[in-house]
Amino acid sequence: MIQVFLDGQEGTTGLQIHARLRARQDVALLQIDPALRKDDGARRAMLARADVAILCLPDEAARQAVSWAAELPGLRVIDTSTAHRVAPGWAYGLPELSVGHRQAVAAAARIAVPGCHATGFLAAVYPLVAAGALASDAPLTCHSITGYSGGGKAMIAQYQAPDRPAAFDSPRQYALGQAHKHLPEMRVVAGLSRPPVFNPIVCDFYAGMAVSVPLHATLLQRPMGKAMLLALLRGHYAGQRFISVHPGPEEGMLSTGTLAGTNDLRVYVCGNDERLTLVSVLDNLGKGASGAAMQCMNIALGLPEDAGFHADPRL
Repeated sequence: MIQVFLDGQEGTTGLQIHARLRARQDVALLQIDPALRKDDGARRAMLARADVAILCLPDEAARQAVSWAAELPGLRVIDTSTAHRVAPGWAYGLPELSVGHRQAVAAAARIAVPGCHATGFLAAVYPLVAAGALASDAPLTCHSITGYSGGGKAMIAQYQAPDRPAAFDSPRQYALGQAHKHLPEMRVVAGLSRPPVFNPIVCDFYAGMAVSVPLHATLLQRPMGKAMLLALLRGHYAGQRFISVHPGPEEGMLSTGTLAGTNDLRVYVCGNDERLTLVSVLDNLGKGASGAAMQCMNIALGLPEDAGFHADPRL
């Protein structure tokens, strides 16, 4: 039986991973005494017993756990923090991007789970850059609307407090200094020479997100209208279990919550032949966090990619 240790299971992502793994019959979830979950000695002892460690920790704590894992050559580490997403020697855990990404996840001892905003952005932009349809120095903009659960337990508590500020009733744009922690992976993994102008917006709903990239057709490297762009993206993701590509809905509206509770991601190609918008809809807690971690674990262990996603469609 594969032994899995979840280090940091008290956060939003960790709780969801814990619930999923606990229900599975093909892996055994190692349980640390709750009173010792911050005890370094106890955590190291659990790492030594594990075949796989999934880290749901702040960046510095994740780096510390990885330093301990260096003494355990047989241990696979899957890190959900920001700490290792562009670090050398780490596989980037979005296997649908390319055959190379999938092979890296399958073979790696160290896997970094992508950020939720970055997942939506890369799903739309990576195929265009890889196909030479979009230049690496293209001036891009990205807007992302997300539920408040993406901010973790502290933000969830703020939004659910009975005496919360009135400002929480309306959408709030944040990271206005263009220094959001997902920007490095958005640039590096997409193969861009500069990051996009990024405008994340948090709203008064729990989970779900829509990540939008507007494009003037003149930015593309070759003439390509809406139908050709749709065909390019569909070809790129053909046969993928969790990512699919669709034309913009006829009613002209998209809900950010369509895929909440799933590990699915849909890329929509909207607009016309002159002005286009690529929109990735996903669950910030599913494909953007806990679901992605479990998908990566499945691939790394040679298990069915969707193992553990059947019994309960809600993450």
